[in-house]
Amino acid sequence: MQSITHNGRETAYRTFDRGGEGPTVLAVHGSGGTHRVWSAQAKLADRFPLIAVDLSGHGDSDDVSAEPGYEALSAYVDDVVAVAEAADADVLLGNSLGGAVVLTALLERDLDVSGAVLAGTGARLPVLDDLFQWVATDFDRVVEFFHKPDHLFHDADEGTLGVSESALRNTGQAVLERDFRTAHAFDVRGQLSAIDVPALALVGEYDRLTPPHYHEELCAALPDCELSVIDDAAHLAMLERPGAFNDALTDFLDRRVSA
Repeated sequence: MQSITHNGRETAYRTFDRGGEGPTVLAVHGSGGTHRVWSAQAKLADRFPLIAVDLSGHGDSDDVSAEPGYEALSAYVDDVVAVAEAADADVLLGNSLGGAVVLTALLERDLDVSGAVLAGTGARLPVLDDLFQWVATDFDRVVEFFHKPDHLFHDADEGTLGVSESALRNTGQAVLERDFRTAHAFDVRGQLSAIDVPALALVGEYDRLTPPHYHEELCAALPDCELSVIDDAAHLAMLERPGAFNDALTDFLDRRVSA
C-alpha cells in the first residue's frame, strides 16, 4: 500500500502496474468497501495501470471528521482528487457511492481525466429507511440484507459471501451509517450535461440496489455515455463476473480513452 497526505490526513491506495501502456484507471469503492473490491481488476494491469483507493475511514486510510451528506462526500472527493493527481489518473471508475464520488469530482473539481466508468451507481442513490434503523440497532440485519440474492451478488459462492460479510463488519457501524446517509443525500440529476468526458455505465443484470434503469437514466442525461449490462451479476459485478466486467471495461478503454 502507498499513501498520500492531504487535508491533514493520509489516504491509502494500492497500485497495480505490470507495464501496461493504456490509460491509468483510478477505482473508487462504494459504501462500507475498500480497495479490495477491485482485486479481480488487478489482472488488467499488464494493459492498464490500476489504482484502487481506500476512502477516508475505510481500509487503511485515516478517518475524517465530517458530517454525513455533502460534507462527507466532499471529503471523499478530496481523497480521490489527491490520489488522481499523484498517480496521474486518466480514468475514474466508481461503484455505488464511489460513483457518486466520481460524478461529484467531475462536476466540481478541475481534474484532467479522459473518461469515467460508472458501475452499479446512479445520479441519485436513495437508501431504504429500514437500513438507517438497522445500521444503528441491528448490524447483523444489515449484513444479512446485503447478502440476500440480487443485492450485492446474484448467486455468489459461500466463500465470496463470507469474505464480503467480514469486510462489511470490519468497516463498522459508524462509517457505514455515514456512507448510507451520504449516498441518500446525493442527487446530481439535472447537472450531468456538464460532464464532457466519455462515460460507460456498467451494471449487473440483477442489481436491485442500483438497477439497470438507473444506468439507462445516466446514459440519457450524460452527453457521451454507453450502457453495458453484465449477465448473471448483481451490484458487485466486478467481483461476481470479473471476466465479463473486465471485458466491458477493456473494450471501452480501448475504443474511447487514450493514455
